[in-house]
Amino acid sequence: MAFRAFLLTAVLSASALTAGEASAHAKLVASNPAANATVAAPTAIRLTFNEKLAPAFSTFALTTADGRTTPVKTSISQDRKVITGVLKGRLASGAYKISWRATAADDGHRMDGVVAFTVK
Repeated sequence: MAFRAFLLTAVLSASALTAGEASAHAKLVASNPAANATVAAPTAIRLTFNEKLAPAFSTFALTTADGRTTPVKTSISQDRKVITGVLKGRLASGAYKISWRATAADDGHRMDGVVAFTVK
């Protein structure tokens, strides 16, 4: 009986540790422009994450539907959860994609993703 209790405790402890590690990745929780939105030409782009980022390894690029890169100067907020990109010019009408890379400050795991939007 004592062995079963020990085994159950060990399994539950391992499960709790694994769940804690899995939740440590930086995940995108909001974007402006929002994913798949049609918007007036923005002057800045904001990506908000669920945890602090490593600034040196967290950024994004903005490209047009035909693959041309649009210049963006990115910075990380003081709380290190938001990447903001200031656009260097007005975006023309068309489809765009934000290809982001974020590295969690706590565990160093890198996450990548894409947010698509359209300028009317």
